[in-house]
Amino acid sequence: MTTAVLDYRSNAIVELMQVAVEDCDEQWLRDALQRAIMLELATIPPYASALWSIKDPQGEVAKAIREIVFDEMSHFGLVCNMLTSIGGTPRLTGQGTVPTYPGPLPGGVRPELEVYLSGLSRDSAFLFSEIEKPDHPIALTETFTSIGAFYSRIAEVFPTYAHLLTGRRQVTFSLSGQHGAGNDIVPMNTITDVLNAIETIKAQGEGTDASPENPFPGHPDELAHYYRFREIYHGRKLIKISDSDHPKWDFQGDPIPMPDAHQAARVPDGGWANDPANRPTPDTAAELQTFNGHYSTMLRALEQAWQADSPMPLIGQAIGAMGSMRSSAGTVVTVPLPDGSGKTYCPEYFYTV
Repeated sequence: MTTAVLDYRSNAIVELMQVAVEDCDEQWLRDALQRAIMLELATIPPYASALWSIKDPQGEVAKAIREIVFDEMSHFGLVCNMLTSIGGTPRLTGQGTVPTYPGPLPGGVRPELEVYLSGLSRDSAFLFSEIEKPDHPIALTETFTSIGAFYSRIAEVFPTYAHLLTGRRQVTFSLSGQHGAGNDIVPMNTITDVLNAIETIKAQGEGTDASPENPFPGHPDELAHYYRFREIYHGRKLIKISDSDHPKWDFQGDPIPMPDAHQAARVPDGGWANDPANRPTPDTAAELQTFNGHYSTMLRALEQAWQADSPMPLIGQAIGAMGSMRSSAGTVVTVPLPDGSGKTYCPEYFYTV
């Protein structure tokens, strides 16, 4: 099976999951890894928008979301290394590849979700938890196909093609000093490297069958992404309420106040220029475009890094662009909407050439 044309809003991941394991060929694996890269990339803008709307960046909730954003960046880098090590090239730019909001996750994953860009609120925290939700949450009893299930299929297929791993065009970047032992972007030289990386990605996002805790934390008792976002949504810590052979957990712990945040409104389909009541002034439009420019620079630098013999200057360029995105977003989320709602603008994350 081949998915030659990238289309963010296709059902490509659903179609990949429908292929029997014994029928998954080398092209299937390359396609699956490209789609996994697109999934990781799709989570960062909504999470970062919520983070940058929080007024106190040193508060508990801000720190928690920042750690999750860094986890997602690490996951993105690990999967890019997987793809380049088997001879593929990550694609991050161009129509059909860059995430678009509001809309579904790429590839048909969790099609009932509409992912949007906004400031932090209980609604957005709930959305984020839904993006990260595992097949069998410890605190719930629902069953459905998840991002984790897609990674499990990749882990099931990859050993058959372990001989393709070359260790070429790898990016190495240390994040463990500040963000936990599992967060280093490391080369994918062996199938053990690959399977360990996939396990880290799944466990940081979903937890494990035995615990909601992140086994690769940046600080003690850090929860996996799904449970951390659920804590923010419920406004209470998740705690163990029974200590039997099958412990139960519930959101009955200490309160977690929703932090004071700029009420950045949801970005409308097609951007703010498509909202008659809130078309930006020339100055605001220029600031929105400045943000889009930094975002586009970041994507291009990352794409080029995994094609370069010396990737670190390009990684540095991408990091610089993200810093500029943060600064520009800090301006955008303070500009009131003209409609008098009391809400503010939110960055659009448009890719510009």
